[in-house]
Amino acid sequence: MADISIIGAGSWGTALAVLLHRNGHKVTVWSIVESEIGMLMKEREHKEKLPGVKLPEDMVFTTNLEAAVKDKDVIVLAVPSPYTRSTAHSMKPFVREGQIIVNVAKGIEEKTLLTLSQIIEEEIPQAEVAVLSGPSHAEEVGRGIPTTIVVGAEKKATAEYLQNVFMNEVFRVYISPDVLGIELGAALKNVVALAAGIADGLGYGDNTKAALITRGIAEIARLGLAMGGRIETFSGLTGIGDLIVTCASMHSRNRRAGILIGKGYTMEQAMDEVKMVVEGVYSAKAAMGLAEKYGVQIPIIEQVNAVLFGSMPVDEAVKNLMLRDKKIENPLIPWEESF
Repeated sequence: MADISIIGAGSWGTALAVLLHRNGHKVTVWSIVESEIGMLMKEREHKEKLPGVKLPEDMVFTTNLEAAVKDKDVIVLAVPSPYTRSTAHSMKPFVREGQIIVNVAKGIEEKTLLTLSQIIEEEIPQAEVAVLSGPSHAEEVGRGIPTTIVVGAEKKATAEYLQNVFMNEVFRVYISPDVLGIELGAALKNVVALAAGIADGLGYGDNTKAALITRGIAEIARLGLAMGGRIETFSGLTGIGDLIVTCASMHSRNRRAGILIGKGYTMEQAMDEVKMVVEGVYSAKAAMGLAEKYGVQIPIIEQVNAVLFGSMPVDEAVKNLMLRDKKIENPLIPWEESF
């Protein structure tokens, strides 16, 4: 049994708390919001973000960050990506040398273009940082629906330890050393999911969705490879797998926000309606910064940025994508010249 704290009591943090408790671990859940902790203690259910999933009586809830962090075997950092740096900074005094922190949020910091694990390493250099990602909606994980994810870590022993901590008969865990590729796939698929939602909001069909998913993963892989990620990662669970589920499911807050934008909502109105942090909005500008830095073309993500921040009409963005210069689908496949 491990002594584990979940830092962040949103839907994903709560679902992982339930999963880890089922695995026999001692679980503490922290939130900075006193009313949220009070509700969880009283109701034993997150009625707003994870309704129907009951929380065990022996699960501990607290607003005391020191108590939540100090001397834990594993810390699961599950705050929304815009709050990763500030939360990690507050945690630093209580983290011991070599303490394992597993980041489960998804995003890229706009100002620095750092991934979330890089932010944590910068703020808490004494920690050993790993990531957990994959096609895994909290609503389904909380209910015990079969799910498969990937743990990424620099040390194989750390990845194997976390594999044992998280894995059970309905939650299969693979491991990988490609932490960068995992995080890029996780962050950028949210931007593509916004595009998929916009297409749904415009009333487009399956052809459009398939095109966005397929060309979206091509963009993600192109940028990821330029940054040092592995192609195997982008063709796996945290690449195409996570992209498919995020573009296709109504559990996806990014797709839901995109649908509203496609129907005429502004970005701010869509985020207010979804009532949760829409990670793709925060990663979109950062993705463009990375593309410029590494000299990579990402036309779908570029058009999403133009809609979100440049007031471009959504139908015009679609036209821009369809009327781009003619391309070869895969320039690495050679032509056999005929004479």
